[in-house]
Amino acid sequence: MTSDQKKIFYSFFDYELGTLSLAATENGLCFVGSLNEPLSELELGIARLFPKSILIEDEIRLEMYHHQLLEYFTGSRTTFTFPIDVNGTFFQQKVWEALKGIPYGETKSYGEIATQIGQPGSYRAVGTAVGRNPLLIVVPCHRVIHKNGKISGYRGTLEMKAKLLMLEKTALSRATMN
Repeated sequence: MTSDQKKIFYSFFDYELGTLSLAATENGLCFVGSLNEPLSELELGIARLFPKSILIEDEIRLEMYHHQLLEYFTGSRTTFTFPIDVNGTFFQQKVWEALKGIPYGETKSYGEIATQIGQPGSYRAVGTAVGRNPLLIVVPCHRVIHKNGKISGYRGTLEMKAKLLMLEKTALSRATMN
């Protein structure tokens, strides 16, 4: 390792839906991989986000992220409280911030996000920014749908997006019944 390389710690999170790769810097979670994708997805994602970095497998450093993701998948957590460390353009950062404001179990369209960030009509650019979100689930891009209500576009596969939306809907239904 050279002095200008950034340490990125990673591990794998296993749940009944499958396996996700997770990566974090010293400052927070920086990448959540797609469901059941190989290590190469993580390596490519990190290389794009942190060109001068070295990956170090470290289950212990990622324990807090595993814990909160498990709570999310079991329906007992609706928001994440751990630190994140994401790099993006000013526009991407605005979009990702708007995504974090979509309530658990709800959805918004790409056009609604564009209007919310003060750039109505930029729904395609919003779609591109959503697609570049490095923190699947944590920055809930799965809650963005097409204006006609259909599920569209998701780095983690449309099947995963549908499962996440169903998980949230089911957890909300259970919570209101109790």
